[in-house]
Amino acid sequence: MRILYLLFAIVFLLFQAAPGSSDPLFPDTAECRSQGNFCRAGACPPTFAASGSCHGGLLKCCSK
Repeated sequence: MRILYLLFAIVFLLFQAAPGSSDPLFPDTAECRSQGNFCRAGACPPTFAASGSCHGGLLKCCSK
C-alpha cells in the first residue's frame, strides 16, 4: 500500500504544468476572454452575437 502513495506523487508531478509556462491550453479561448467576451456551449443570448469559437471549436465566443 505504501507504493500507491509514491506512485500517486509521481503521477501528480508528471501531469503538473511546467512552471512559467504561459501557453494556454486553448489559445482561442484565451483570445476570446482577452477581448472581454465569454464562451458558451449553446447559442449566444439574444443581445449577443457569436464572434468566434472557444475550446478548440467546441464552444462559441459571444460578444456584444
